[in-house]
Amino acid sequence: MKKLLLTVMVAVTLLATGSFVNAADTGTVNINATVVGTCKFTTNTANINVTLDPSVSSNVTGNGSLAFWCTKNANYTVTDNDGQYETGPNLNRVFNSTANEYIPYTFTYTPTSGTGAGPQNPITLNVSATFAYTDFQNASAGTYTDIVTITVNP
Repeated sequence: MKKLLLTVMVAVTLLATGSFVNAADTGTVNINATVVGTCKFTTNTANINVTLDPSVSSNVTGNGSLAFWCTKNANYTVTDNDGQYETGPNLNRVFNSTANEYIPYTFTYTPTSGTGAGPQNPITLNVSATFAYTDFQNASAGTYTDIVTITVNP
């Protein structure tokens, strides 16, 4: 009986002190997050409207702007597709469907590359189209159009 009482007392003491050996183990969870480099237009349309007057013998330039942002510290490049009526790289043309005529123009934009600073810091993309007098001096009257697509890649 003394043995039984002693065994019970030892068991109660061990339970009270938590001295039983547990077979516990630990594991880890690794958390990884990747911020994607992206660029988004905030103003994605610019209209360049010019009047080409053959009686004024000078080149004509029209200007416009777009706005975009890129992820902070993401390098970006700006490219264009040379428009709907281009005849080769950087050989842009506007088209008059009534007269079935084209007028070439030079299309430029700045900046062409850079580093983003996040959505709170938009970047202005200045665009321009320049028409040489020698290219429109003998053009038919009417409206000439083109659409150039600009792409910003991070």
